[in-house]
Amino acid sequence: MLDEYEINSSTLAIIPINDNSSKVYEEETEYVVNKNVHKIIDFNCKFYGSSYAGRCEGTKYLLGIKSKYPIIIEESRNLIFFPTSSTRKLDNAWISLNKIKNYHAKEGGTVIHFENESKVEIPISYYSIENQVCRATMLKAKLYELKSEKKKQKNAIFLFFSPYL
Repeated sequence: MLDEYEINSSTLAIIPINDNSSKVYEEETEYVVNKNVHKIIDFNCKFYGSSYAGRCEGTKYLLGIKSKYPIIIEESRNLIFFPTSSTRKLDNAWISLNKIKNYHAKEGGTVIHFENESKVEIPISYYSIENQVCRATMLKAKLYELKSEKKKQKNAIFLFFSPYL
């Protein structure tokens, strides 16, 4: 069991076990962490230079949504996660957008298939997962748009001040 967990490019999902522990699925392994899901997400937001509230405010600003915010855990590696239900609920899980291959409805919930052929079953309706995937995809598109705009601005500044022209 771990006391802390650093979300990384291999993280697939963080699923609650109980009020005080969570199961983290990675591409090659699984961990049990002695923290609830919200504390793991909050720790990682801070670890990567923000806060959970700040990440939520950023999503709210970029997308104009009012609840169940997908968040950018870390920008440079496009670590975007979305909650499966209200973040105030202890049964809320967080899923990595970039690792999903597909998902389908199953009685009592939704099965999410990941690129590495693993899967998790979430007791949330297919339509709720579909909505969260759409929101997270919009956030990813906005992040890409912002990165492209910054790149254009840097190139324009470089061209303006370039001694090679």
